[in-house]
Amino acid sequence: MNNGTLCFQTGAVNDMTEQRYRTYSQYLKEKYGEKVYKLPVNLPLTCPNRIHGTGCTFCAEAGTGFEARDSQMDVVSQLLANRKLIEEKYHAHKFIAYFQNYTNTFLPTGRLQEYLRQAGQVDGIVEVSISTRPDCISDEILKMLEGFQKETGIHIHLELGLQTANYHTLARIHRGHGLAEYIDAVLRIAPYGFTVCTHIILNLPWDTMEDVVETAKLVSVLPVQIVKLHSLYIARNSEMEKQYLAGEFQICSAGEYLLRVKTFLEYVRPDMVIERLFSRIPEKDS
Repeated sequence: MNNGTLCFQTGAVNDMTEQRYRTYSQYLKEKYGEKVYKLPVNLPLTCPNRIHGTGCTFCAEAGTGFEARDSQMDVVSQLLANRKLIEEKYHAHKFIAYFQNYTNTFLPTGRLQEYLRQAGQVDGIVEVSISTRPDCISDEILKMLEGFQKETGIHIHLELGLQTANYHTLARIHRGHGLAEYIDAVLRIAPYGFTVCTHIILNLPWDTMEDVVETAKLVSVLPVQIVKLHSLYIARNSEMEKQYLAGEFQICSAGEYLLRVKTFLEYVRPDMVIERLFSRIPEKDS
């Protein structure tokens, strides 16, 4: 769906950001001595925000893992199939098992632990990246993750969806949590030594450039090591699509989004790792 997608020429983005930030690929190469590739894992789960409401207004029915395999496949089979493709294409040797879709720490602790153990059986896995929400971080889960990391030597990486530091916008997009829950989650995680990555949508319709700056400042003063930037994608059949078609908001131009990226990079902590600058979408929705 083109009216909900921002498309850019790679050259323009590269020119704007050259030497301005520390890339995720560079960070992984420094950490593991060679290039490391993510292998998506799709688990049979959901999000508490969907159970207790309609979910985030921007969220598609399939969640975010549109390139992942069927959630009914076991974890080992998913990882082996994805590893085979990456090995053949890039001659890769080290991988991150990416528990990508929905809210993985919403699972019962024992079930998540079993999925982690399955991932740990696959050769070449050096890290597990777990996508989740700030309001689904508990001491029980963190202690279990700490035990897994100590037992296997496989590093834990937690991805927290924040989207914006503007708590009014968080309410408008029905995030189901506020700013305080995000800050609490980051501070809870910090003593365990896990990597924290924060997801941010820089061009939510109700956010201004001041919100971009404030979000950059917020993640910079917290023990967050990585940020993953998104351009807003309006998914088909989402609540946000209905709002957009009803004329309730407009999407900023590609030029405005690039200016927001530039501004964010100017205000974010210099050692912050930037995983990406904008999001990808399913081909069927382009």
